[in-house]
Amino acid sequence: MDPGFNPQRLIELVSKPMPFGKYEGTLYYRLPVSYLEWFARKGFPPGKTGMLLQTVYEIKLNGLEFLLERIKREMKI
Repeated sequence: MDPGFNPQRLIELVSKPMPFGKYEGTLYYRLPVSYLEWFARKGFPPGKTGMLLQTVYEIKLNGLEFLLERIKREMKI
C-alpha cells in the first residue's frame, strides 16, 4: 500500500461536504465530474479541501466511484 495513502480520506469523501462555492454543502463524492474537471484545469485549492477534491477527481476519472458508494453503504453514514 502507498505509504501516503490514508483510508480515513475515503471516509471523509463520503461524509464531508464541500465547504464553499457552487456546490457548497454537497458531499465530496457527489460532486459532478464537470466541477472536478474545472478544478483540475484551474488548479485545486491548497490544503485539505484541495486534497479531497483531487482524490475524488482521480477516483471518478478512473471509474471507481462504486467504491465510495460501497463505503457509504457499509458505514451507514
